[in-house]
Amino acid sequence: MQHAPLILDIAGTLLTDDDRRRLSHPLVGGMILFSRNWQDRAQLTALCAEIHALRPDLLICVDHEGGRVQRFKTDGFTHLPPMRALGDLWLKAEEKRSGEGAMAAMAAATACGYVLGAELRACGVDFSFTPVLDLDHGGSGVIGDRAFARDPRVVAMLARCVAQGLLQAGMAHCGKHFPGHGFVRADSHTDTPVDRRSLKAILADDAQPYRWLDGVLTAVMPAHVVYTKVDARPAGFSPRWLQDILRGQLGFDGAVFSDDLSMAGARQLDGRTLSYTEAALAALQAGCDLALLCNQSLGEGAVLDKLIDGLAQAQIEGRWQPSEASEQRRLALLPRSPATDWDALMTQPAYMQALWKLP
Repeated sequence: MQHAPLILDIAGTLLTDDDRRRLSHPLVGGMILFSRNWQDRAQLTALCAEIHALRPDLLICVDHEGGRVQRFKTDGFTHLPPMRALGDLWLKAEEKRSGEGAMAAMAAATACGYVLGAELRACGVDFSFTPVLDLDHGGSGVIGDRAFARDPRVVAMLARCVAQGLLQAGMAHCGKHFPGHGFVRADSHTDTPVDRRSLKAILADDAQPYRWLDGVLTAVMPAHVVYTKVDARPAGFSPRWLQDILRGQLGFDGAVFSDDLSMAGARQLDGRTLSYTEAALAALQAGCDLALLCNQSLGEGAVLDKLIDGLAQAQIEGRWQPSEASEQRRLALLPRSPATDWDALMTQPAYMQALWKLP
């Protein structure tokens, strides 16, 4: 049985022999791009084409949300607004009791998704980790204007529109960070945030968009946050959150990605610091389909080789078993329609109309 759960990165703008070797490994199912992998559109398009030639089934991913989280911003890429801008449009419409304004906000959100997805796909990128479903409680610097709004109803409505735009461009999407990162102040890149609210309170507020977007979301990424009244483990390492709640109670049946396992909040588990292999195993065993490790290709990338070898050894020893269902969820994220190339996209009526609707 095949299952390729690892999502890795590369160091530069060109593939090295080590990159090709790692990306060809049967346990590697995708790669994530960063700004350091960008020079211009021609380079990005050539890089993605080489990766697809190497492995047609490899999922090429990027964090491309708009606002401060947008990896490619030059050489024709549209500067997309932070999602807060869409939420502000909606809230202004509510204040004015303007149904037309609310419809304009929804159209702008759909346009954002379409432009985002179409431009990435024109360069060969398959998938973006967006939209953010966290609620803007006002205290989280790492979330901040990445969130649409405080109200889960507004978040769900606008996220549905962004997702629709992405799907119109032929791109799957990922709601994050389940069940919600917006309430805690700590940044899981550097700390392990703790949320002490009850499960009832979380499900009635932050997790509501996941309930309402059932059947829409193609993937979900859990938060590296500990919700102490639910589980002592962060959500991304918690069978309670991923299997009992996300899949059981909320009925989600798409792909589940771990958040970046290099983050400080990712490897503190049961009172000790895990190795990257241990963290990947813990995430997969908890219910993640895919394990994401970022920024470890720099230098010689020995950490990546150790992770691949460690997971392979765990499989041999029976400490991890590949999942056919997880592999099918990964493959379902690949685009199913051919992309429009950049020059054709620039004159495509749907794309031009979407640009006019952006806030």
